Amino acid sequence: MLFTGKSKKHVHIARTAILVAFAAVPLLSTALPLAPYTDSASMTVASPDTGMALVSASTDARQALRWVVAAHDNEGLPFVIVDKKGGRIFVFEAGGQLRGASPALTGLAPGDHGVPGMAQRSVASLREDERTTPAGRFVSEPGHNLQGEAIVWIDYAAKLAIHRLRPAAAAERRAERLASETPDDNRISMGCVVVPVSFYESVVGPVLGKSRSIVYVLPETQPLQRMLGALQLSQR
Repeated sequence: MLFTGKSKKHVHIARTAILVAFAAVPLLSTALPLAPYTDSASMTVASPDTGMALVSASTDARQALRWVVAAHDNEGLPFVIVDKKGGRIFVFEAGGQLRGASPALTGLAPGDHGVPGMAQRSVASLREDERTTPAGRFVSEPGHNLQGEAIVWIDYAAKLAIHRLRPAAAAERRAERLASETPDDNRISMGCVVVPVSFYESVVGPVLGKSRSIVYVLPETQPLQRMLGALQLSQR
């Protein structure tokens, strides 16, 4: 979340970010009846690869993958699952074939809410408790930062992107955090999803760096079923 450079088509980026309103998702569970969430675990998955893709991933990540493929929610586009609790990112082709998985760094502060008015604020102004990676469904788009570095915008207005690991203060130990065996130390970014340089260049860039894609950032403070139920409700 270190970018203010403008993408050529940034108007499309958060067009369907259902759970930027996930900050208000309790309203969905009280003011509105949730669409009946269907656990697609027993459904036939479109691609045989998806059955084994997330064997080492969390239950939430596997469940989200099954739902996306069964519901065709990615609209024929490549898609990404960001598992904040597991500290990992999974990148898929449009048909659900896994292209790669990697450890990832996410926002320092746990939470599923975006920062109100972020479009009018600088990244440097964020307090530690505001450095979150919001949960939700986002239409991403490739772009560049002010330094000309290729990135993938998750939400341009919120200054959220997927980008390579880059030099940072030594005390943050970002490379060590990515290399560690536990996800417990993967929270350090300003909100962006940070991946190893090699993973960005071999997977993220080739799959997500050419056109729009769908990014699913899984919630950590509320149940995944509530997020998926909200998405089902939005499809009606």
